[in-house]
Amino acid sequence: MQTWMKLVGTLAVVAVLGACATSSPDVVQRGDAQRMAQVQDGVVLSVRNVVVDGSQTGAGAAVGGVVGAIGGYSGSSVSREAQVLGVLAGVAGAAAGNAIERFSTKEDAVEILVQLKGGDRRAIVQAKGSELLAAGDSVIIVTTGGKVRVTKAPK
Repeated sequence: MQTWMKLVGTLAVVAVLGACATSSPDVVQRGDAQRMAQVQDGVVLSVRNVVVDGSQTGAGAAVGGVVGAIGGYSGSSVSREAQVLGVLAGVAGAAAGNAIERFSTKEDAVEILVQLKGGDRRAIVQAKGSELLAAGDSVIIVTTGGKVRVTKAPK
C-alpha cells in the first residue's frame, strides 16, 4: 500500500510540473525578455475556442514506469513473482504517467483570425489570456523568436 502511495505522489509531482508549462499570451518566456519583437497591426475577424492537446514528452511515462516497477517488485516476496509484478506494475505506471502528463498539459485556447493592414490574413492559436478578443477589435501581432501572440492594440 505504501508503494502505491509513492506512485500516486510521484505522478502528482509530474502533473504539477507539467502544468507549469503554458502558452499563455500573459506569460513571457525568460529567453524572450529584452529582445526586439516584430509588431504587425490588424483587426480580428473571428475568435473561436479550441483545445491544445497535452504534450507527451515521455517524462510522465518514465517516472510512472520506474515507480510502478519498483513498487511492483518490492511488493512481493517471491523472486519470480516479484519480477513479473515489477514488469506489470512498470507498464501500468508508464501508462498512468503518460496519461497524467498529457491531461495536465492540455490547455484551453483560442484560434484568432486576423486581417493585417495590407489585407493578408493570419490564424494564430494561443492559450486563453486575461484579454477577451472579439471580432472588430484592433490588435497587434507580436512575433518574438518564432513565437507569436495577439494582444489588443493600444488606444
